[in-house]
Amino acid sequence: MVQRQIPQPAELLELMTFKKFDLDARRRRLGSALTIDDLRTIAKRRTPAAAFDYTDGAAEGEISMRRSEQAFEDIEFHPSILHDVSRVDTTAQILGGSSALPFGIAPTGFTRLMQTEGETAGAGAAGAAGIPFTLSTLGTTSIEDVKAANPLGRNWFQLYVMRQREVSYGLVERAAKAGYDTLFFTVDTPVGGARLRDTRNGFSIPPQLSLGTVLDALPRPWWWWDFLTTAKLEFASLSSTGGTVGELIDSAMDPTISFEDLAEIRAMWPGKLAVKGVQTVEDAKRLADLGVDAIGLSNHGGRQLDRAPVPFHLLPEVSREVGKDVEIILDTGIRSGADIVAAIALGADFTLIGRAYLYGLMAGGRAGVDRAIRILAEQVERTMKLLQVPTLQDLGPEHVTQLSRYVRLGTGHDRSVL
Repeated sequence: MVQRQIPQPAELLELMTFKKFDLDARRRRLGSALTIDDLRTIAKRRTPAAAFDYTDGAAEGEISMRRSEQAFEDIEFHPSILHDVSRVDTTAQILGGSSALPFGIAPTGFTRLMQTEGETAGAGAAGAAGIPFTLSTLGTTSIEDVKAANPLGRNWFQLYVMRQREVSYGLVERAAKAGYDTLFFTVDTPVGGARLRDTRNGFSIPPQLSLGTVLDALPRPWWWWDFLTTAKLEFASLSSTGGTVGELIDSAMDPTISFEDLAEIRAMWPGKLAVKGVQTVEDAKRLADLGVDAIGLSNHGGRQLDRAPVPFHLLPEVSREVGKDVEIILDTGIRSGADIVAAIALGADFTLIGRAYLYGLMAGGRAGVDRAIRILAEQVERTMKLLQVPTLQDLGPEHVTQLSRYVRLGTGHDRSVL
């Protein structure tokens, strides 16, 4: 029989230690976030619907985005055994330099709309973590101010070749002068995708007040206070070129860009050149033959062509075909460190995070970005330890199987069942 006794107060105190209450609401809020999805939940609660949906949404039926996220869930890991992983090295070599982690921050437009610290928070957090930060042509912090926020870290610049070519050429020159080491030439935006959430929300930049936006703002006064009491929201690197926000967006989407433009930019850019938005094996091979430094497998986060190829599905074949000739950077759908590890195992040299970083930004500004990076870093390290691989170089296709959800019946040129 179990013998019972009356507990002594001293014994109870040993068993029940109460967590100290943190008076800092932001630190408390971010400390409760254990995953990127947790940060998304906080971000949605704190951000007006139009701004949140601009970040969270994608094109048309959002099929590409959902498939890209699902692709990472549809994997099976195969851990090794009896390897010493008391310490693991997460350092990646990419585009002529190192990164403390196998991911960097992707270029995102209108970033200060999500939270007023915007690209400054992203660049500062990236520098502190030892990873690259990528500034968008449509960024809301200037090339020079991002450099000031991340003076010792690696800064990359994403380029839209605009209708007014001299504007793009001027941005290339400014980025080179500011010490950016890599240029991302984006090739998947001949026109803008149909982002239906934005249309339904009556989304505009800068935000226009309506009864709906006022009602949505009432429980989020902190967002509007930040927005109304800080610098005007504009495309900071384009502020001297003139034109309204809408005109600048239209100018950035040019259906006439060609391989000749790529050659022109290559000739004037002194650093590393990556081409972002590659979505076929054939284009990856052509770019490798042209001698670009890296290709970015990306469907623009599902924000351009809906039902576009899933980058993670393309990765193994692209890696087999061109992995020895050109570096491969992958984005779209990454929501955890395990996703990043899977991408590296299947042939990516590096990955970029977009929404994952923006959820952190909306949840808590610079501190929220720090938290997003830390969550992913801990997940990368833990996944590597559980797979029992001490370095990124030890990861390989033998560690990951992509499980089948879709059966491709072939392209328009090949109707055979694969």
